This record gives sequence, C-alpha cells and structure tokens, in this order.
Amino acid sequence: MDRSPFPGMDPYLERHWRDVHGSLVVYARDALNEQLGGELVARCDERLIIERSDASARDIHPDVRVVEHGLGGLPVRPLGGVAVAEPLVVEVPAEPITERYVDIIDPSTGGRVVTSVEVLSPTNKLPGDGRDQYLLKQKECAAAGVSLVEVDLIRKGQWTVAVPRALLSQAGGNENVTCVRRAWMPLRYEVYRMPLREGLPAIRVPLRRGDPDVALNLQALVDRAYRAAGYGRTINYRSDCIPPLDAADAAWADELLKAAGKR
Repeated sequence: MDRSPFPGMDPYLERHWRDVHGSLVVYARDALNEQLGGELVARCDERLIIERSDASARDIHPDVRVVEHGLGGLPVRPLGGVAVAEPLVVEVPAEPITERYVDIIDPSTGGRVVTSVEVLSPTNKLPGDGRDQYLLKQKECAAAGVSLVEVDLIRKGQWTVAVPRALLSQAGGNENVTCVRRAWMPLRYEVYRMPLREGLPAIRVPLRRGDPDVALNLQALVDRAYRAAGYGRTINYRSDCIPPLDAADAAWADELLKAAGKR
C-alpha cells in the first residue's frame, strides 16, 4: 500500500491542496454516513468565493485573461508634446473558487443542519473574501445552534479556527489543530493538537444534543487521499517543503525521508 513517509499529515501535500481538499471532504462524508444510521445524513455542500488574482498572498492564478488592443476609444492627449505609444490592455478577472464542506442534516426537520465539518484551505486562512466568508460562518453557526468541527491540516496562513490561540499555551502560528465547538456549549472548545511528528487522531464529531458522538479518523482520510491520487509516485521529496519547516522539523524530516529512501 502506498503511504506517505510522514507519520501524520504530510506537509508536501499543501502543494496539491485543491485535489487533497476535495478528496478529504468526500471521504469524510462517506465515513460519517457509515455511522449515522437512518436518522441523520451527511452531505457535501459548497460556497462560492471570489478572490482577486492579484492578491499577493495567493498562489492561484486565473485560467483566462481577456486581452484588448488599445484603450477602447479613450481620448489620447500628448504628454509634454511627446506622442505616446498605445498600450496593450490586459484585464485579469476575479476568479471564482468553489469550496466544499460537509453538513450533517436532520431530514425529519426539513434538512436542518446539525453539525458542519470544515477542512480548512488557504482561502480560509489568507486575507480576502474566502477568509471573510469563513469567519462569518463561524459566527452564524454559533448563532444558529449548529455544532462546528474545524480541521486545519495546512501550515500556511493565519490562525483561523474558532478557539482563540491565546488560550492555547505555546501555540505556533502554523500548528495543525482540530477544533470542535458543540452547539449547546458555545464557550467550550475541544482542541486536538496535531504535531507534525505524530499520527493524526480520530476525533469526536457531535450530533444532536443527547446523541452519541461519531468518530472521524483523520489519519485514515489523509492516507486514503494520498494513496488514491498516487502522490507517492509524484511528490519530489528531495525538494524543500512549501511553506518551509522550521529548523528542528526540517532536520527531523530530512532524516525521516532519508530513512524512507526518498532522499
């Protein structure tokens, strides 16, 4: 079986996050539905994010560029008596991004959302429409009595999960965490810290108040995504990790990859 050489989250997967994210959301939905029985059901949902392609923090580029010749009839005035050349006008449109997540719904109430499960992306953690929408969703879930599960497996970007970082001792800015906030206990956070050098945990996913929790095995989801996409055959582990690891983790990763024959 093809498995990452890292014991938990493989930091090299961030380069392929669009694909990885889509797989994790679908696999999480499937894993939850296997446990929910007949009363509740997990469904994938999505939101549309408009991100400007010139945002300096983003690495995503637009698929289409609209090119026009000239300024479309705008009057041209000599500049200091000098004839100016007519420029080539390039318009870079805003790029829509579709982000998926999992909602656990109760069909008996007309499809009311019981719990929302989010796997964070860079768009949630970097300035822009994606982050604004995500922070608004955190507030809306709390106000609507919806439990929220936030899985942050990427190191790039700002601290975004609902639990304030100040409440966690020695929390690094790029630390992987999962945060669970139950609808009926909005001031309590269940935090799973996920160090790079350890395997990912199976976490508790709350349902309706009084229902037993169901489990979501994060390591199994990541392993499946890694295996299904054939990343073991395509990732170049001889290159540097992006974003870079700190010095201690980089030295540890170097020894790990050498022992696995990847360097």
